[in-house]
Amino acid sequence: MKVQPRTARAAPAPILILAAMVSIQLGAGLAKYLFDIIGASTTASVRLAFAGAIAMLLWRPSLRVERAALPGIIGLGTAVAGMNLCFYAALERIPLGMAVTLDFLGPLTVAVIASRRRRNLVWTLVAGLGVLLMMKTGGPVSWTGVLFAIAAGAGWGAYIACSEVVGRHTSGHDGLALAMAFGGALVLPVAFANASPALLDPLVLVALAGVAVLSSLVPHTIELEALRRISAATFGVLMSLEPAIAAAAGLLLLGEDLALVQCAGIGLVIIASAGAAGSGSAGAADSASTGAADSASTGAADSASTGAAGSASTRIPESQRVLDQVPI
Repeated sequence: MKVQPRTARAAPAPILILAAMVSIQLGAGLAKYLFDIIGASTTASVRLAFAGAIAMLLWRPSLRVERAALPGIIGLGTAVAGMNLCFYAALERIPLGMAVTLDFLGPLTVAVIASRRRRNLVWTLVAGLGVLLMMKTGGPVSWTGVLFAIAAGAGWGAYIACSEVVGRHTSGHDGLALAMAFGGALVLPVAFANASPALLDPLVLVALAGVAVLSSLVPHTIELEALRRISAATFGVLMSLEPAIAAAAGLLLLGEDLALVQCAGIGLVIIASAGAAGSGSAGAADSASTGAADSASTGAADSASTGAAGSASTRIPESQRVLDQVPI
């Protein structure tokens, strides 16, 4: 059963989404400080294991789930594990703003391709130009880091598909908690293989727990609820701001100063993402109005209302659905 958007009960949903993105980037900034102590892969794996354990303790999900939900939960946990390992590997090699922007290209590309609207190809070209501008660092670029960021973006696509299945077949936070626990279990061998004596330091463990809360639990909880409250178009456009927030976090927390041309490149990717989200919203509106008109022409009033609702719910462009979700 699909969950319909609801009006925000407390703070406005756009503010909640903005807070989630800030939390993610604060967590990434804190994680990068830990790279010199325990390494990127260990940071990513222990952080995810902590997040899974905290989620299970906090939400105490029922272990009885629909059989149809199992592939989504397993897939979501696997996607989260791979995505985080790749993203932290990228973050170790390139600035935070660049890593997040390249990561963002994954769902953007999927959205544009899935939309089947030729005009959205323009947004692909705009994003591509933005990436080219970001490579203008004035010095050497870690192409290994770039590839890791792109791989993390590809994992984002898998996350989107699996999260839709989980949301459809589970209630509350049960599916999310089980997926995070599964993802944490998957990466435990990485943590053990690269174990550092520093992991016995209480301060390091507290910092890792803080990263888990900031990067996983807080934003994921907010986003999961926001996806049920806010319109898809608004969510997609707001999500487009994340590369800018990442660049600001990199500057303020890590001293990663980007050149003006790189900031322009990030701006182009933001414009492309917002444009793709806006196009998806327009397509949904067109589909809904067309469905209503077609149903009305049959002469049955009840068919008209059913046709409008059916078109709006089943013919929402894939580009809009893809840009409606942000991974941890």
